[in-house]
Amino acid sequence: MLAAGTKAYAADTIKIGILHSLSGTMAISETSLKDVALMTIDEINAKGGVMGKKLEAVVVDPASNWPLFAEKARGLIAQDKVSVVFGCWTSVSRKSVLPVFKELNSLLFYPVQYEGEELEKNVFYTGAAPNQQAIPAVEYLMSKDGGGAKRFVLLGTDYVYPRTTNKILRAFLKSKGVKDSDIDEVYTPFGHSDYQTIVANIKKFAAGGKTAVISTINGDSNVPFYKELGNAGLKATDVPVVAFSVGEEELRGVDTKPLVGHLAAWNYFESIKNPVNAEFIKKWKAYAAAKKLPNAATVVTNDPMEATYVGIHMWAQAVEKAKSTDTDKVIAAMAGQTFKAPDGFTLTMDATNHHLHKPVFIGEIRPDGQFNVVWKTPGPVRANPWSPYIPGNEGKQKL
Repeated sequence: MLAAGTKAYAADTIKIGILHSLSGTMAISETSLKDVALMTIDEINAKGGVMGKKLEAVVVDPASNWPLFAEKARGLIAQDKVSVVFGCWTSVSRKSVLPVFKELNSLLFYPVQYEGEELEKNVFYTGAAPNQQAIPAVEYLMSKDGGGAKRFVLLGTDYVYPRTTNKILRAFLKSKGVKDSDIDEVYTPFGHSDYQTIVANIKKFAAGGKTAVISTINGDSNVPFYKELGNAGLKATDVPVVAFSVGEEELRGVDTKPLVGHLAAWNYFESIKNPVNAEFIKKWKAYAAAKKLPNAATVVTNDPMEATYVGIHMWAQAVEKAKSTDTDKVIAAMAGQTFKAPDGFTLTMDATNHHLHKPVFIGEIRPDGQFNVVWKTPGPVRANPWSPYIPGNEGKQKL
């Protein structure tokens, strides 16, 4: 009896998969993405759902375990029959699930900045490509306003996103006349916690000229890294650190006073002032309080949360336009979708390359763990998924 009842109920809803680590090293970053996805689903349901049907979330925890991401993705698509999946943070988790989405012809919305060098029919990338984050950040560090850095420490977690990003940055720096001897590249494993030697080495390296650190450290390792910077008295005025995976959420559990002036590059900050963002923050704080989320009183918004929010709304608009949740019809309807985003701009899904046109902001850490925007692009920037700094990419942009 129950099975039939469940089936009848399922027909009245559109199921959405949420695939984020709620435990393990990446939970510090991914848990809020699950929560903001549920908030967005509630918001869409309150306005009548999609094609007159309510959205129903199916949440799974791949536990920061990369092969488990693929297994959980397969379960969501094949057993739970979800129409779309919103999920992944690390590129290694995304690479793990890609074959499943291709084989089963399902849709993944990926909300985090990444290394590019990929363009998949079954994925919409709502975070930044390197030219929408990494390259502008390094250009800023080299500029007079950014301190005029001449030497660079590329410090990352040891997996595909930091290594590929740093390959692109190394080629970019070379094109700007920076010598190999002025670039130091260092990797640590996921969950690494002892940064004493690394920070001491950064100090030594910095003695050779104006130095900046470009950090692609991911997950909970950021906490001991920033603590060690504070312990070593390495101030932003001496050696600025620009982070690509540290935002408001990661700074929630850290004493930010020693970090004041260090930088992050994103496509959104909570501190951006505009009516759409004010409303987004208000909704999120109210949702956190209503659902009694852990530390509900101190919740913050951040870039991947905004990208999740925009992605779910755009997908809903595309389904309405296609009058179907069929993958191929939704893909066609996604091209050129627009959405008025909390970052203050109307974002557009590129007609051909499955990436959003996004503004770029560089922010300085404030004592309260928020960011002051010190530099920004005049408007949204079109993504280059294939970096022009990697040889052989010239004809790949799908322009």
